[in-house]
Amino acid sequence: MPPTPRRLAVGACMVAALLAGCSAAPEEDAGEEPAVTASPSGAPALEVVVVADGLDHAWDVAQAPDGTLLVDERAGGFTAVLPDGTVQEVEADFGDLFAQGETGLMGLVLDPAFDDNRRFYSCQGISAGSSPSIAVVGWTVSDDWRTATRVADPLIGGIPVNPGSGRHGGCRLRFSPDGALLIGTGDNAVGSNPQDRTTWAGKVLLADPATGEVAVWTYGHRNVQGLAVRPGTGQVFSVKQGSSRDDEVNLLRPGGNYGWNPDGADGGYDESVPMTDPGIAGAIPAVWSSGAQTIATSGGTFLDGEDWGAYDGLMLLGVLKGQGVLALRLDDDGALQEQFRLPELEGAYGRIRTVQQGTDGALYVTTDNGGDGDKLLRVTPR
Repeated sequence: MPPTPRRLAVGACMVAALLAGCSAAPEEDAGEEPAVTASPSGAPALEVVVVADGLDHAWDVAQAPDGTLLVDERAGGFTAVLPDGTVQEVEADFGDLFAQGETGLMGLVLDPAFDDNRRFYSCQGISAGSSPSIAVVGWTVSDDWRTATRVADPLIGGIPVNPGSGRHGGCRLRFSPDGALLIGTGDNAVGSNPQDRTTWAGKVLLADPATGEVAVWTYGHRNVQGLAVRPGTGQVFSVKQGSSRDDEVNLLRPGGNYGWNPDGADGGYDESVPMTDPGIAGAIPAVWSSGAQTIATSGGTFLDGEDWGAYDGLMLLGVLKGQGVLALRLDDDGALQEQFRLPELEGAYGRIRTVQQGTDGALYVTTDNGGDGDKLLRVTPR
């Protein structure tokens, strides 16, 4: 369902109260971006270890305070990796899962108070007769990580989906430092959706996890495949896939329009237009763009910690079509300074869906190759 005026009003208050300190993106185009280079001198060598395999389209991963890892698969299923290395299925009800094309069981995030409430959230397609949709579902997981139970079913319902193809379903979940639930959605391959603020498609939504109240936080997006909060700053970045051009990273700000406008003159879906349409007044340019050749970026995280040496502070992006991990060095305002690929992951594991730093400081990576051949990787500096 589209946001009601009451929901928008509540969400606006949340934006002001929770994310007032978020830095604004630059208004002007910063010019030509730095070329992709080799890793910087002094970069640490990385150790890559497979911690779980036999997965199918592994989508997202989260780490609990006790070190347990929870990973999900697009066609339905949770897997836990315990601190002792034990890999086990987490039983859960996916009887109403709508898994079609790019849509299925997607984003996953633990509640900030997980230690107390054992709660986590998924973003997934939901079958409802002839009218499927996307929903954010609240779950609790048992102490032994063997059973997950729906407790908010759904917390947020009615996010639009493309019922025929499942194309551009989004859907990434992350928490802001102040406890707001951020939801990145796709435009469903419908041309009017990104610029239409009465629909939740092609947006980043801001939600209250206690009540499920929602606001449209930013709009003008194609298919948000990553959300990353920069440690110590409150800055939130989105990661989007382009059409035949212009994968993008955006520094988000409340109310911002990020310029995707594929609404063709005939009402169709015109993917020939730039990801950020320069004809839209006030459209906020990307802090990074792939330009004419896409690599299919998905997922984003920041490395934080002295153990990472020269990699400390980097933003990392999963790369699907280009098969690897792209590193971006951004200045304090979010402007791009340097970009390069992590050599240990370059082409070695196929398509990378998600990169996420864990609570233990390690980098966790999911692959998305399909056919029960996907893996969850742990990456650490030697």
